[in-house]
Amino acid sequence: MADGLPIASGVIEGACRHLINDRLDITGARWSLAGAEAMLKLRSLKSSGDFDEYWSFHKKQSKLRLYTNFNLMDE
Repeated sequence: MADGLPIASGVIEGACRHLINDRLDITGARWSLAGAEAMLKLRSLKSSGDFDEYWSFHKKQSKLRLYTNFNLMDE
C-alpha cells in the first residue's frame, strides 16, 4: 500500500468465484480431486486466453505419445 499498489482482495475473491464457485459449486455435483483440478486448469486457460495455444500443444504431445513408436512395429 505504501507503493500505491492495491491489496486486491476483491479481485482475488472475484477470480475465485469465477473459476471455482460458478462451475464447481452446483447443486448435486460431486467432484473427485483430480476431476475438479482438471476442470479448474481448463477454465483458467480459457479465462486467460491461453486455451488455443495449450490445445495445439496438447494435440502435438498426444500425437507424439501415441504414434512415436508406430513405425518401429513395421520393421
